[in-house]
Amino acid sequence: MDWSNVTAEDLMEALSEVDWSSPPRPLSEFFSRFTVPNSYSKWNSRLKCNLYYYRTNYFIMIVFILGLGFLRRPLAIVAALLTALSIAFLNDSFAGTFSEKVTRTIRQFSPHLAAKLRPPHTPVIRGRPSAKRAIHICGQPRWVFVSIFSTVSFILWFLSCGLITFLWAFAVGLLVTLLHASLRTPNLKALSCSSWEVKYMDLLSAIKIMHHAHLRVLSIE
Repeated sequence: MDWSNVTAEDLMEALSEVDWSSPPRPLSEFFSRFTVPNSYSKWNSRLKCNLYYYRTNYFIMIVFILGLGFLRRPLAIVAALLTALSIAFLNDSFAGTFSEKVTRTIRQFSPHLAAKLRPPHTPVIRGRPSAKRAIHICGQPRWVFVSIFSTVSFILWFLSCGLITFLWAFAVGLLVTLLHASLRTPNLKALSCSSWEVKYMDLLSAIKIMHHAHLRVLSIE
């Protein structure tokens, strides 16, 4: 399957909606079969395929590189964790799973408080939601948690004086990820699994158009 037809916007949207709970690929598979692409189109297709297929491995690798950079700055490690959480909350699957686990834990001690942490119900018109369901974490809009964690992490970055270290470590992590995704030859499993994934991402634009058209009809009615 040719991934060159998938745009960067479709890839980013697919990564934000995909389930990140899947385990990483084995190291024997992750560090094998490296070749140099002989054209820009093959490099572009290989880069997008590997970024999607090895997404969990790349995330762990970047976190590991950041951890090495902050061995002597414990406060910066906390800031990095809060930054990673604020970014992870932007993923729908992670935000929903995090909210569910926190609510389930609180329910064991206080069922009444856990009931208040449930997300509000979305109004339904003619059997369909009146609008796209907003993501809530522990009963609050997602942007509340993202803002709080981002603000606290920024303060900790300032107090630990580790922002420069973070930028260098993050740049190294991105560079290593880019090199691996560019040189790693996609295996047969990645290519076979990518057929429906590419079709899914190709249909994202059509789904957006249908969704906006549906909202427009509801507003007219």
